[in-house]
Amino acid sequence: MSETSTAAQPSPPAEPEPREPRARGGLLAYLIGHQSGVTIVVALLISLAIGWVIIWSQGVNAPYAYETLVREALFVDGSFTRTLQKTAPLVLTGLAVVLPLRVGLFNIGGQGQFATGAIFGAWVAYATGGSGFLGALLGMVVGLVCGAVVGILVGILKTWRGVHEVISTIMLNYIVAGVTFWLVVGPLQAESSKTSGIPQTEEIPEAAQLGAVGGVPIGFAIAVVLAVACWWMLSRTTLGFKFNTVGANKSAAGYAGISISMITVLSLALGAGLAGLGGALEAEGTLHRFEPAIVGTLGFDGITIALLARANPLATIPAAFLVGMLRTGAAGLQFATQTPALPSGITPEIVDVLLATILLMVSIPVLGKWLFRSRADKVSVASTSWGN
Repeated sequence: MSETSTAAQPSPPAEPEPREPRARGGLLAYLIGHQSGVTIVVALLISLAIGWVIIWSQGVNAPYAYETLVREALFVDGSFTRTLQKTAPLVLTGLAVVLPLRVGLFNIGGQGQFATGAIFGAWVAYATGGSGFLGALLGMVVGLVCGAVVGILVGILKTWRGVHEVISTIMLNYIVAGVTFWLVVGPLQAESSKTSGIPQTEEIPEAAQLGAVGGVPIGFAIAVVLAVACWWMLSRTTLGFKFNTVGANKSAAGYAGISISMITVLSLALGAGLAGLGGALEAEGTLHRFEPAIVGTLGFDGITIALLARANPLATIPAAFLVGMLRTGAAGLQFATQTPALPSGITPEIVDVLLATILLMVSIPVLGKWLFRSRADKVSVASTSWGN
């Protein structure tokens, strides 16, 4: 009887298998997990919407204006090469901000570092132009070194005297602008400049100028290789580990034996050196000489690119391409939008408004909080309800 009753007892019901947490979170969990990228996309959309309103207020069809920007930058004869040509120095000025950012520093001296590399790189390429590509290579090396010297000065002021890098880089931007202008109207002034009144150096010999191979500028290829090299250094090497550790927690890095001073100076030197190289590439590949206008806003555009890239060296490439495309298409936009009601067309400064708005949107934390703060707790509860 006891055996029969024991055998007749029903077995306990099987416990239901827990669901995967990802299934409970859904799309919203994915977006919150990638909120940095989502914030950038939303910032771009807001900026385009603001630009849309400004263009419309001038009596121009906004979709046509945006379509013209893209067409003039990519599909007109030679425009794609020009866009890549503009992208090359932008990648490097973006990297000039990214590398110090990874250490917790804000390098806004790209303007001065770019100008330093441009003037001395152009002068060396001109002086050694008879050596052909070797002259161009020497110009690039000198541009990189001269830019790095400016960065080292900033690093020394930071580590030895406690001068904030934002203050020192701003001041050095003005100092470099004054020194380069004096050089270009003095010791390095071209003979033709004395009669034309345009301050500039002698033209670099054609043999030492940087051209394009298959429609791809040599400078762009160099910039892409360096962006990949910076990513590899930061993510795969001991030096990159030190950079990231110092940026995450200086106290812990110092306790672990990492030299904070050395990493500070090195990050600023590498970033400034890349900006100087960008100046040399611009002088050798675009204007084929130096003149003060060569700098433009390239140094400050690097800040926009670095923030768009979220301090990721690889992401500086598409971010710089976006800015380069807008800069290239802006000139054609003015002519294409000329109407009887707007004889001068839309001024190219609309691109500056777009870039400034993008920079504002990606640099303020409010946008990310507005998008995700009210939803993050709900998804966190849903996605951790099983097995935790």
